[in-house]
Amino acid sequence: MKKLLATIKNYFKEKNIEKIEKLEIKNVVIDSRKIEKDSLFFAINNGNSYIEEALNKGASLIIGDNVPENINDSRVLRVEDTIGTLQALANEYRKNLNLKIIGITGSNGKTTTKDLIHGVLSQKYRCQKTSGNYNNHIGVPYTILNFSENDEIGILEMGMSSFGEIDTLCKIAMPDYGVITNIGDSHLEFLKNRENVFKAKGEMIPYIDSDNLFLFGDDPFLKSVDGIKVGFEKDNNYQIGNISEKDCSAEFMVNNLTYEVPLNGRHNCINGAMAVAIGNKFEVSNEDIRKGLLKSSLSSMRFQRIEKENITYINDAYNASPISMKYSLESFNELKDTRKKIAVIGDMLELGENEIQYHLDILRLVDKLNIEEVYLFGPRMKEASKGIASEKIKVFEEKEDICKRLSEFKNITVLLKGSRGMRLEEIIR
Repeated sequence: MKKLLATIKNYFKEKNIEKIEKLEIKNVVIDSRKIEKDSLFFAINNGNSYIEEALNKGASLIIGDNVPENINDSRVLRVEDTIGTLQALANEYRKNLNLKIIGITGSNGKTTTKDLIHGVLSQKYRCQKTSGNYNNHIGVPYTILNFSENDEIGILEMGMSSFGEIDTLCKIAMPDYGVITNIGDSHLEFLKNRENVFKAKGEMIPYIDSDNLFLFGDDPFLKSVDGIKVGFEKDNNYQIGNISEKDCSAEFMVNNLTYEVPLNGRHNCINGAMAVAIGNKFEVSNEDIRKGLLKSSLSSMRFQRIEKENITYINDAYNASPISMKYSLESFNELKDTRKKIAVIGDMLELGENEIQYHLDILRLVDKLNIEEVYLFGPRMKEASKGIASEKIKVFEEKEDICKRLSEFKNITVLLKGSRGMRLEEIIR
């Protein structure tokens, strides 16, 4: 970690802090539970309360903005703003790294697209990617500081909930390539409409040359943006077609070449096609692209198949918006499965004043699909259910009641889909 050490020393030397000349750093952490000997610990918010614990664990440097007054240790640096320092150090470190950074944003599909791109590029390059949900103003700089100086490509997921956030992340990360997966009805509680979602996600566009910007070309908001287009329509640079669902995967064509992703669903074929386009940009062979797609290490709760007690769960419960809910239900409907299908769908959060209408639209869709039973969970779904008369749609007040109902069946397939706050994965446990 020579470059990281040099970056930190130079940064604080400019601020006339000389006491870190003999610094050794093994890893960078923002979670006190992960501190070990020679960790650099950024004490963020309540993390300041764990500074003494971090010292006892052997942290070599602690940066905090609300350090308890009784702590007087040369390993502790008091700063005005821990998050601001984290971001500034990440930006300086990024400038010192000899690697290309790919930034990924969009309303849906960011994480799976990131995972598939990583799988493809890892066949030829040393790559690192955002882990877990570290995709915000804290997670992105934290991820950058954990890049190795030997890495060749960094793949960063960039999330947002309001204006200015993608712009901030791009200033920190300085991406060389960009991906915008789509523009959907996400964060409408704050952004009000899709036009504003596009403005917020589109803050990435000025930072990326059009030759290095990859877009879902069928999206009405992205059609007019200069870049490399991926989609089903004929005028896209990478045209998707011939989707074929298998038991645990989906096969599709891109520009008359066949690929396969280890996930079901039309939307995951779009994510896979993005990885194909990026792979071509980085001159990865088609054989390695195919291999990388199938070997991708996928994040949990994204159409994840789990077998338990004669029930196959399709755990797509990480998050939900109207578009991702529609994609998930349609993909579930198209699964080649002869068993009884039951969809458990929870509230979609942060949709603003028209939230009940969005939920009702989903219920009208699912009523038309070949899904035998639909179980609703959450006050918004309950309210929306009053607007539709359907024998297969049932409202549940408690997850335990859903579990009891599912236990009455044998050999069924169950979809779990809802916003993160609904935690529908608890039904499996």
